Amino acid sequence: MMTGLDNNVIRISTAVPRRAESRNGFRNTARGFSLVELMIALVLGLLVIGAVVSVFITNQQAFRTVENMARLQENARFAFEALAREMRESGGTPCGATAVANVINGGGGWWDWGKGPLIGYDGNQAGPQAFGSGPGQRVTGTDGVLVLTASLFEGVVITHHNATAAQFTVNMPNHGIQNGDIVMACDSQSAAIFQVTNTNRANAIIVHNTGTGNPGNCSKGLGLPTVCTANGTPKSFASGGLIAHYSASFWYIGNNSRGGRSLYRWGFTGAPSPQAQEIADGVTDMQIEYLTAAAGTPPTLANGYVAASAIANWADVVAARVTLTMETGDRVGVDGNAIIRPFMHVISLRNREYVP
Repeated sequence: MMTGLDNNVIRISTAVPRRAESRNGFRNTARGFSLVELMIALVLGLLVIGAVVSVFITNQQAFRTVENMARLQENARFAFEALAREMRESGGTPCGATAVANVINGGGGWWDWGKGPLIGYDGNQAGPQAFGSGPGQRVTGTDGVLVLTASLFEGVVITHHNATAAQFTVNMPNHGIQNGDIVMACDSQSAAIFQVTNTNRANAIIVHNTGTGNPGNCSKGLGLPTVCTANGTPKSFASGGLIAHYSASFWYIGNNSRGGRSLYRWGFTGAPSPQAQEIADGVTDMQIEYLTAAAGTPPTLANGYVAASAIANWADVVAARVTLTMETGDRVGVDGNAIIRPFMHVISLRNREYVP
């Protein structure tokens, strides 16, 4: 028989306790990744990274290609602009005179205006700059061209010319012409190339005597025909004529210091010592053909463009067709090599233009 104490009996339960529940009523099921799940995640991650890297490399290659092509086209534009500007002005004189005397000793090479103010050289013809493999030397098989002109953008006005004393008086003392400069004097009748032997800026005097300078003058007479004696052929230039620096430049393809090729200008304006200037990078070849005006009344154009070796008289050349071969600085072509592009430009010589 149970007594009242039965209500105080402590019952001990052997049932398994329920899994703990979170405060929001949901069971806590947090647990780690299995090895298989981790491997799958790594593989998926690698695929995503690979796709991103592939897109990055493709975009980087496309950027390098666009950048190299833009630089190639920019160099081509600049090369043609610089070369065409000088070739177009070849034979130009500040006064427009076409008869030109030359009293420079030797009279050839840089000073050979009589042969023609534009003279071409085929790839196997030696020119003012020698062939070679050194920096700045000309590349064998590439054409060159010698351009002669007088600066049309500067000059001083002749106020008086004392031909007997071999001196000019000009309109300003600070004329920028120095001893030893090669210059051209001209008026409406003729022009003359000579070396300045002395200047007096205080009195605005420019002297063209003989017996000094390198190469020096063979005569103080600046008239035509050129006679290399002490007095030569006298000529007094009219007041209002001009004196400007003489310019001679040889354009060619040369080796640059970076192991490539560039378009070079080797020449001078005024000073008789030529200097080599790198004009445009990545120009690997230059080929030039020339168009002439055949003699006759009226003169007629030749049937087509020909190489320099086929020109008999350079004074007859009226136009040139220049082809520059350009190469990108990096190997960005689809074949893993540099991209090569040829560019062609036709240059009409203003001072030799033919109008039918």
